Amino acid sequence: MATEITIGATVNAPVEVVWEYWTGPEHITQWNSASPDWHTTKAENDLRAGGKFLSRMEAKDGSFGFDFGGVYDEVIPNKLISYTLGDGRKAKITFTDEDEETQITTVFDAENQNSIEMQKSGWQAILDNFKKYTEAN
Repeated sequence: MATEITIGATVNAPVEVVWEYWTGPEHITQWNSASPDWHTTKAENDLRAGGKFLSRMEAKDGSFGFDFGGVYDEVIPNKLISYTLGDGRKAKITFTDEDEETQITTVFDAENQNSIEMQKSGWQAILDNFKKYTEAN
């Protein structure tokens, strides 16, 4: 069984705004990177159970890139997104409405290539970028 990693953040925005920025391809390309030298050049999102999603992540210097994608298992608007990645790993994101704030919690299966700490810090950095982007708009 895969090791599960949990990350989270509280975003100072209503859940409806958080949901829109999390799921809208035009927003995903603005926040989906773990460091300033990376960016997401393309995002596709068919937000429904059985729907597919894809983000093309690339180093800004063009040296490396990869597709991050999978299939949604469950989607409950403003509350929950769960999906299976292309390699079979699972992830679940919950959105908890706390008046004008939204708590986002992500639990995902670790992969075997990188250390648990590296994976946790990478996913947390992307979530922190999302928080910054959302609160600035």
